[in-house]
Amino acid sequence: MSTEHEPASIAEFAAARERVLGAIGQAAARVGRDPASIALVAVSKTVPPHRLVAAVAAGLTTLGENRVQEAESKVALVPGADWRLVGPLQSNKAKRALAAFSVIESVDTGELAGRLDRLAPEVRPGERVPVLLQVNVDGDPAKAGFDPAGLQAALPSLMDLANLDIRGLMTVGRLVDRPEDARSTFVALRGLSERLRRDGLGPELSMGMSDDYEIAIEEGATIVRVGRALFGHRY
Repeated sequence: MSTEHEPASIAEFAAARERVLGAIGQAAARVGRDPASIALVAVSKTVPPHRLVAAVAAGLTTLGENRVQEAESKVALVPGADWRLVGPLQSNKAKRALAAFSVIESVDTGELAGRLDRLAPEVRPGERVPVLLQVNVDGDPAKAGFDPAGLQAALPSLMDLANLDIRGLMTVGRLVDRPEDARSTFVALRGLSERLRRDGLGPELSMGMSDDYEIAIEEGATIVRVGRALFGHRY
């Protein structure tokens, strides 16, 4: 693995991290929140391992991947990182996901939750696996996730899954021209979270990406998933 440009890369990532953390702090201040309550996940899909080594050295230690196979190819090459799955998970890759990721943010069906619960004791004995439930707040047919009413009905059985620690909700926002236009999605997810917390759901809200994470923070995001603003454009 080449380290020829590592000092420059570390400085590049440190500067990008400071810019994003500064924006997180400003958004939190606007609504009277503590910026320390907001976690930054650096979405690292398609970023090669040698660049991720530099990113981790710069403080970007929580990495989010969209595909199990890609993450598996990186984990051993990037020491010191905490890996999260933020993309879709096929049921037949559930066991591999449990091995590769500390947190699975994209549990989008009751069937997938049940499979993870059954496999967890084999892959991670003695541990309740942290997960988030993905919600298709906008009813977008192109996006995965529970519909809000369906999730409310399914939640009691999901909360009975002994090997999962259901920490909250996640959504993928709409593609919009203006970040402000994404606000309604984040408001809806926060409202759903508040209702479901009465039934024991955890308070985490993973919402907001490079274009709209400041709006998401204003509406209660506790986790933001930022890729392009940290790693640049990728193709």
